[in-house]
Amino acid sequence: MQYNLFSSDRFSFFSLSSGSCGNCYYLGNSHYGMLIDTGLGPRVIKKRLAEHGIDFSTIYAILITHDHYDHIKSAAYLAEKLNIPVYATEKVHKGIRNCPLVKNTINGTTKRVIEKGESFQIEDFRITAFDVPHDSSDNAGYFFEFGSHKLTLATDVGNISDEVAYYICKAHHLVIESNYDEEMLNNGRYPYFLKQRISNGSGHLSNRETAEFLANNYSSNLRNIWLCHLSGDNNHPDLAYETVKNELIRKGIEVGVTVNLDVFRRNVLSSKIDF
Repeated sequence: MQYNLFSSDRFSFFSLSSGSCGNCYYLGNSHYGMLIDTGLGPRVIKKRLAEHGIDFSTIYAILITHDHYDHIKSAAYLAEKLNIPVYATEKVHKGIRNCPLVKNTINGTTKRVIEKGESFQIEDFRITAFDVPHDSSDNAGYFFEFGSHKLTLATDVGNISDEVAYYICKAHHLVIESNYDEEMLNNGRYPYFLKQRISNGSGHLSNRETAEFLANNYSSNLRNIWLCHLSGDNNHPDLAYETVKNELIRKGIEVGVTVNLDVFRRNVLSSKIDF
C-alpha cells in the first residue's frame, strides 16, 4: 500500500460495533484512517464506514488489541485481500495465525510487529501500545497523539494496572471498558466458572470499577469518555451510563459540562465524533 502524506486539523472517531458481538473502531481524518480491531465481517465494516462517508480505500492500517475472535474476525482477510497492514504484537499475530476460525493469512508485506511501550508513527498519528491485563495471549491498549489531541483506548481490561491508569490519565478522549453490572452478573444465568472468569481481575471491568476509577482520577484535560464492550447479558447501556455519571457527579464533576459521557452500543454504529 502506498502512503500519501497528508495533514489535517480535523479528525474523526467512531465505533462500528462494541462488545462480544464484534469490536471495531475508526480513527482518521478527511484523507485516510485506521481501524482498531476488526471483529465484524468485511461487508459490514464497509457498509458502516460508508454510512459515515468513508471509503474502504482510505483505510491505511489495522491495529489489533488482542487475539480473541470478536476483535480479529476480518483482520487477516483485509490484509490478504486488500493489502492493509495489520499492527499487533508478535504474540497477537501468532494468536491470529493459530485461530481455527481465521482462514486467511497476514503475510510479510502486511504484517507489522509492534512492541508495547515503543511508539510508532502512522502518518499524523503517533501511537503507543501498552499492556492491558486480560486472559488472552497478549492484550494491548492504544494511546494516540494527533494534532493537539490525545486519545486512549482500553478494552477487555481485567483490572486497572498502574500502566493502564497512566495512559487513561493522559487522555483528552477516553474509550474505556464498562463490561458488566456486578449484581446482574452475580444473579444471572452464567455458570460459576464463567462469572469468576469475568470478575477475577483478568477478565473484564465492572461498571462500578470503571466509575470509581474515573471519579477518583479525573483530570480537567479529559473532554470525552465513551464506555465500551458492554455485556449483552449482564449490563445495559443506561445502567452503565448512570453508574459512571452518578459517581462522577458525586465527586463534583459536571457531566455534559466539564466532560462528555456516552456509551458505545453493541453491534450499533455510533455517531461520528469530530475533533
